[in-house]
Amino acid sequence: MKILIADDSRVMRQIVTRTLRQAGYGGHELVEAADGRQAHDLTISEKPDLVLSDWNMPEMTGIEVLRALRAGGVDVPFGFVTSEGTDEMRQMAEQAGALFLITKPFTADNFTDVLGPILG
Repeated sequence: MKILIADDSRVMRQIVTRTLRQAGYGGHELVEAADGRQAHDLTISEKPDLVLSDWNMPEMTGIEVLRALRAGGVDVPFGFVTSEGTDEMRQMAEQAGALFLITKPFTADNFTDVLGPILG
């Protein structure tokens, strides 16, 4: 299984990677994107089984990435790992087709609870 981690912070991508391992998902292939445009393009080319995206990134925001993928017919499971989690953001994410929104700081248990039903 392949997971795309999209965040403009290299450190945050490493933290998400470490947390995935702690949650028991270390055996999956991980692909990293450093901005929204790269996240969009890598989702098309790499065909991940799941996208974990930050909300605020250069080039394209996470929500713009999700909307562009859905408009292009790409139905990859997509969720947000972001520092903000307002009700408005959660509503926008859900309406755009996101499966979840995990707020930072997060724990391995948060990942297990949210990703378990998706990744099995």
